[in-house]
Amino acid sequence: MYNFDEIIDRHNTNCIKIERCQELFGTRDILPLWVADMDFRTPDFVLDAIKQRLEHPILGYTLPSPDFATVTRQWIATHHDWNLRQEWLGFVPGIVPGLAFAIQTFTHAGDEVIVQPPVYYPFFNVVKNNGRTLVCNQLIENDGKYVMDFEDLEQKISDKTRLLILCNPHNPGGRVWNRDELQRLAQICEKHNILVVSDEIHADMVLPSSRDRHTVFADVSAWAEQNTITFMSPSKVFNMPGLISSCSIIANEQLRLQFQRFLEASEIQGGNIFAYLAAEAAYNHGETWRCEMLNYVQKNIDYVADFLKTNIPQIVPMLPQASFLLWLDCRKLGMESDELHRFFALKAHLGLNKGTIFGAGGEYHLRLNVACPQSVLQTAMQQLLSSVRSLNV
Repeated sequence: MYNFDEIIDRHNTNCIKIERCQELFGTRDILPLWVADMDFRTPDFVLDAIKQRLEHPILGYTLPSPDFATVTRQWIATHHDWNLRQEWLGFVPGIVPGLAFAIQTFTHAGDEVIVQPPVYYPFFNVVKNNGRTLVCNQLIENDGKYVMDFEDLEQKISDKTRLLILCNPHNPGGRVWNRDELQRLAQICEKHNILVVSDEIHADMVLPSSRDRHTVFADVSAWAEQNTITFMSPSKVFNMPGLISSCSIIANEQLRLQFQRFLEASEIQGGNIFAYLAAEAAYNHGETWRCEMLNYVQKNIDYVADFLKTNIPQIVPMLPQASFLLWLDCRKLGMESDELHRFFALKAHLGLNKGTIFGAGGEYHLRLNVACPQSVLQTAMQQLLSSVRSLNV
């Protein structure tokens, strides 16, 4: 049994969620529940692998571990029923950089790239910052979950559309897209010859309450296999994003070689000395920890959802099928987005992600990270309740 109730002080560690509070929220007197990492101890098998390497006194230039591809392939086959070939795998120093690399490799300035907001906000940045034209195919909320608007997607596609970035599972809504949805998306992209870049960092975080399991987009059709750049990583599920250990998976040999040439030309094809070792340790020894962590996160989600329903029904969470993120609909509080953000920060002393950074559909929303000891969430909910009650005084 792992102890997820442990309170770990992250001050004086250059922790983003703490160090940027004053800048983002106007105060340091805040519970930071915004950055999508966990406040759980990184599992011992990862730390032990790093400690063992540190017993050697030289941290020199290092080749990629020969076992990195093998254990990654085995994990994906076991957990996602995708029997990919080992040569399809490559290392990338983080998924967001991988998205940028894919855009730089497979599109040109002025080309159109489709994203599906509200969605993880770096998707917008990697498109606009690389001089590509952003096209938004907005998701629709239906019965408490997001669905894709395929009619709007077809209308948005033009002769300049080259690429679509898919968030699978979805962040911030926590949606696990099912096979039928992904197959329809693949059919549309095939019809219009659109390359798909699929961010699947939350693939290993499908929650116990979900009726659906994760479906790899590249595995839904023969076309999708040959026209998808897939990115996966152990960093989110095993709480080690600071190691920047991710992989690209590209079945199409021509696309794979093109991507590899870009990485080699930019001298960014390798990882740091601990990235490979940590990934191997996580994939070799992490299943029990993963299951226990997801069970704990599920209990935290249930706690927050029940608390809000009973005490603050004006705030309605979108219950996720995957991840430790809760997307909160706060429109019944009667505040505009900026006012809502200030209210949570300065009145409730809670630091959450402002919904509008996730694009259209994020208005009146906030994103809450529940991957922390439940006692922290209990404190957060009590602070929120007190501040909401003060509105009615």
